[in-house]
Amino acid sequence: MEGASFGAGRAGAALDPVSFARRPQTLLRVASWVFSIAVFGPIVNEGYVNSDSGPELRCVFNGNAGACRFGVALGLGAFLACAAFLVLDMRFQQISSVRDRRRAVLLDLGFSGLWAFLWFVGFCFLTNQWQRTAPGPGTVQAGDAARAAIAFSFFSILSWVALTVKALQRFRLGTDMSLFATEQLGSGAGQAYPGYPVGSGVEGTETYQSPPFTETLETSPKGYQVPAY
Repeated sequence: MEGASFGAGRAGAALDPVSFARRPQTLLRVASWVFSIAVFGPIVNEGYVNSDSGPELRCVFNGNAGACRFGVALGLGAFLACAAFLVLDMRFQQISSVRDRRRAVLLDLGFSGLWAFLWFVGFCFLTNQWQRTAPGPGTVQAGDAARAAIAFSFFSILSWVALTVKALQRFRLGTDMSLFATEQLGSGAGQAYPGYPVGSGVEGTETYQSPPFTETLETSPKGYQVPAY
């Protein structure tokens, strides 16, 4: 049981690239990876426009530089995390220790839940700042990039929530299998092998119905007479 737990096969098994690529968790990570690029990419390339008062650049989201920095940091963090967790998923079956597998799944669960929450905060923040942005030449120029960042922030919420759910399912599956193995080992260790039946020490008269030899020995054989002296 130790080799097959937390949603993975027995440790040391060969990785099938086709089945790995078709796993829902792998598809969700790739989608989250693409969504992260679609968030921080447009902000970096077109998220800063010339201000009306001078040549300096300002963030397209209501001139709030914090909104642009938050979007870039959030997308870049998700980009790096998706790449790291993909590598971890590929090497997950090589982890033989159940404790190490549990730590990996807990890390995935905690990070996915945290990033889903941060994506929700980022989506609300960017949407609010975009609604407050005054129309102008720079806003029209970078409007598509701002709307793309907001849209893919929303899609990232869905993908990271789905990753959190998948990690939670893996954690519950691994916990149930570990408890099952513990119960099996505990019950097996407590059971005693049946021994030989022990009697009361007093045997009844009917235990043996007859002596082992049914024929009785005669004191003298037939036809033989004792000589007289």
